[in-house]
Amino acid sequence: MTAQNSATLPNAIAVGASATGRRTRRPALGGTTLAAAGVVTFSLTFPGTAWGLESFGPWSLFGLRCLLAGLTAGAFLLALRVRVPDRAHWAGLVVVAGGVVVGFPLLTTLALQTSTTSHAAVVVGLLPLTTAVVSSLRTGARPSRRFWIAAVAGAVIVLGFTVAQSGGALSAGDAFLFAALLVCAAGYTEGGRLARLMPGWQVIAWALVLCLPIGVAGSALGLAYEPVELTGRGVAGLVWVAVGSSFLGLFVWYRGMAEIGAARASQLQLAQPLLTLLWSVLLLGEHLSPAAPVAACAVLVCIAVTQRPDGPKRGRTT
Repeated sequence: MTAQNSATLPNAIAVGASATGRRTRRPALGGTTLAAAGVVTFSLTFPGTAWGLESFGPWSLFGLRCLLAGLTAGAFLLALRVRVPDRAHWAGLVVVAGGVVVGFPLLTTLALQTSTTSHAAVVVGLLPLTTAVVSSLRTGARPSRRFWIAAVAGAVIVLGFTVAQSGGALSAGDAFLFAALLVCAAGYTEGGRLARLMPGWQVIAWALVLCLPIGVAGSALGLAYEPVELTGRGVAGLVWVAVGSSFLGLFVWYRGMAEIGAARASQLQLAQPLLTLLWSVLLLGEHLSPAAPVAACAVLVCIAVTQRPDGPKRGRTT
């Protein structure tokens, strides 16, 4: 199958979904599953970054992450002989690269020098709602009032829980975290839009390739000025954030987003902070509050509400 034919898949799914109610459920279920797999992958990003910082400085880790992810993506594009995207898509790819490949990883890596993974999960607690808002402004999508109520409720629950976990105090890295929130929401939204025009994995692959020069420069400068102490956990963390979070996770995320829309997909990320807290306990030895199961159940209810179809109006508002 050629890249041009693959690019028509989201459109074909959309046509099939409008034909019968029975067809509508399969693409939605598949898209939800793919986006959920991306969320699980993303939930390991902060612990992976914390591991990576045991061996590398923040600038070295960021540069090597971009470099390895770009080389992995480039290898896939060359092996499959994917043609270069149309000129009209490059502006959007730059936004994806700037927000998801460069902005969010760099800003969160800098934040994790002074913040715990539990506290950094606050930014992810706000990301679903921010992405839904940015997506609505960028694409003209108009989710239902029920969706917005559930989205805001989920964000409040996650924020309340994660702030309580961190003692209720803001850290020095919060400026980095809130900036990461904005650039990532823009990258997700633009990537979701492009994933309707070309295969989702190619969206992130080309964005990663665009950042190869930044990866080379960042790696060279970082390794020249920052100490390196290689450990098993440090190398594993680097490999995970470069290949797992930056490529594989975004691959399934954008593909799922193309099927169910950026707003609905973003709400699945309400579960991400709680998953991150779980990994922080299992992998980093941080402590988890007994309130976690209660918060998890409340968040799952909010997610279930946001994933319900909006009915006949949905076709006119998305």
